[in-house]
Amino acid sequence: MTTIDLADLRLAVPNATTLWTALAETRGHEVVRRQGFQAVAGDEHSGLRIVLRSSSPGKDDVDELTELAKGWSRGPVLVEDAFGSVDMSAIGLTPRKLPVMIRRPGDALPPPALEVVRVEGEEQLRAAERIVVDGFPLPGFQPYRPGQAFPAALLGRQEVELYLVVKDGELGGACVTVVDGGVGGLYWVTTLPEFRSRGIGRALMHAVLGGRLKELPVTLTAARAGKPLYDSLGFTEITQSTWWASA
Repeated sequence: MTTIDLADLRLAVPNATTLWTALAETRGHEVVRRQGFQAVAGDEHSGLRIVLRSSSPGKDDVDELTELAKGWSRGPVLVEDAFGSVDMSAIGLTPRKLPVMIRRPGDALPPPALEVVRVEGEEQLRAAERIVVDGFPLPGFQPYRPGQAFPAALLGRQEVELYLVVKDGELGGACVTVVDGGVGGLYWVTTLPEFRSRGIGRALMHAVLGGRLKELPVTLTAARAGKPLYDSLGFTEITQSTWWASA
């Protein structure tokens, strides 16, 4: 890919900031909002998460986010830059590239081949949380501690819904969806190791793309292992996002 689709990125990036805002507010963490970026100042488990909001952030915003990242001492640091607008190497952060993808509403998908349920209570929330923490995984939240990654208050956020997949009577996968401003987002599409290559991920995708997200453009940032599935479902790559992370 030689060009960045800024119009599609301007759908994807606000959806991501909506997710991180919901998580920050339910976890009791500070949110820093600027024109060029949004930051969540978490604890030693979630750390500092900065999402670039502009392809051309102002110097003051770049200076502020750089100082935030440079001075952070409570957990990991991650600067998510889908626009390629900053270079964090000078403060010791390491880049990796991840594809940002979008799917427009299109042909109907077949119903999921497995049972997919929307998370409705705290018991199901804990099941989804554990699957994501241990299966995705989320190292900062390991060993698993109930309610730390996904607090109970997350169930009250209308923009956020979670889903579980049942295979042979057992829970084998989970994901998080966000709907805001007429755009859907998919996060942490997770299959537990013992259930991989058994249709869990595809069942999740068929359920949410044929349900809550059916009439919306849907964005996600793909782990490389999941990209072939997303390709097969009609997602196209917008750009390679740079994630600058502490060691």
